[in-house]
Amino acid sequence: MPGALEGIRVLDLSRVLAGPMCAMTLADLGADVVKVERPGSGDDVRQWGPPYAGTESAYYLALNRNKRSITINLSTETGRRIVRQLAAQSDVVVENFKTGALDDIGLGYGDLSAGNPGLIYTSITGYGHTGPDRDKAGYDFAIQGRGGIMSVTGEPDGQPMKVGLAIIDVLAALNACVGVLAALHVRSQTGRGQQIDIALLDSECACLTNQASNYLVGGMNPGRVGNSNPNIVPYQAVKASDAWFNIAVGNNQQFARLCAALGAPELAADPRFASNPDRVRNRQELVPLMAERFKERTVAEWLDILRKENVPADPINSIPQVFSDAQVLAREMVVDMPHPTAGSVKLVGSPLKLSSNPVSYVRHPPLLGEHTNEVLGELGYSDEEITHLREEGWILGTPRNRNSTASRFASISRRTSGRAPARSMKPKTASPPTSLPVWPSRACSA
Repeated sequence: MPGALEGIRVLDLSRVLAGPMCAMTLADLGADVVKVERPGSGDDVRQWGPPYAGTESAYYLALNRNKRSITINLSTETGRRIVRQLAAQSDVVVENFKTGALDDIGLGYGDLSAGNPGLIYTSITGYGHTGPDRDKAGYDFAIQGRGGIMSVTGEPDGQPMKVGLAIIDVLAALNACVGVLAALHVRSQTGRGQQIDIALLDSECACLTNQASNYLVGGMNPGRVGNSNPNIVPYQAVKASDAWFNIAVGNNQQFARLCAALGAPELAADPRFASNPDRVRNRQELVPLMAERFKERTVAEWLDILRKENVPADPINSIPQVFSDAQVLAREMVVDMPHPTAGSVKLVGSPLKLSSNPVSYVRHPPLLGEHTNEVLGELGYSDEEITHLREEGWILGTPRNRNSTASRFASISRRTSGRAPARSMKPKTASPPTSLPVWPSRACSA
């Protein structure tokens, strides 16, 4: 069955986490994603190891399946012209450079949409394209502090604590995907593309949900409550005789069943604990009474008992335990893909389960520049012309002779422009600057 986004082409100019995860999600749904990378080193996370599988870091492998990789030297007008050609034939661009970095080299939304009015240009930055900090570089860890999540994470008397992964990058990636899908729907009705402005800080503010509302509506300043919930009791980690596990009691009926399972039905009848607001007010009295009961059995025993009583509870698993969990495996959340240097690699599966257009795992996370010839060929370049571009450094390194190569590329461009299979474009003709690095250095998010 075709993927939900089959026929959509995505130009992925991003690196590290937020942008690549957004693009990979679109690729899992069937989009053709072309990943543009820095010649020589590629995406920063290719070197973020160990561990490695074959030639690639585990970090890189986690974020780049189902893509094609092409290396392009963006310090040259020739390289940027190729990007414009790719953009002219794409439906979506994903980028996570600092605000204005791509505008500076003629690859901003205004530049690329001029040649493709239907283009959906997705920018993921630390702080967004407006506001006093729009030019500031943004990194997940720093923004976890600024956006409030660290103020409500950790023990009450402990230091502020980050989430144990780059959760804000992940949320920004998902928000970007939602924006892309919405923009594709609008374009299907109007024929017009648009720019999507996703900020890590915005994504964190939005994810505060009830904690934000506790302040905005109730005037409360939420603090750290460890593994408890500020609005629901009991909704927390509890300790059995051998280890900790989680209970999530969301209503009075579940609380009554929990009390029965604990052998303490009188707690459910106690007026101090009759309703959730009562239990929140009297948390300090209730929790110790329950804690003594939980110590009487093991985690396995409690999980079995609570399952039979229909009380939500789950273990606190390590990562190895997660990926041996029968439910996780039944949901196909581990996939094994062939890989040219590692033999095969195990990757986390997609959580998107579509009945008619399921996700597919077609391409291994690509080697650096693995599809350069293929993609350029689709743009209309001949084998001879691609070889010349490689030799002169336009797609692999620093050009050997800018003047002679620029002249020859102008000839190549004239001969190939008519062979592009999709939308036409009008590349800019500015002289290539000599001061830019091989890749713009104004990175955005980690």
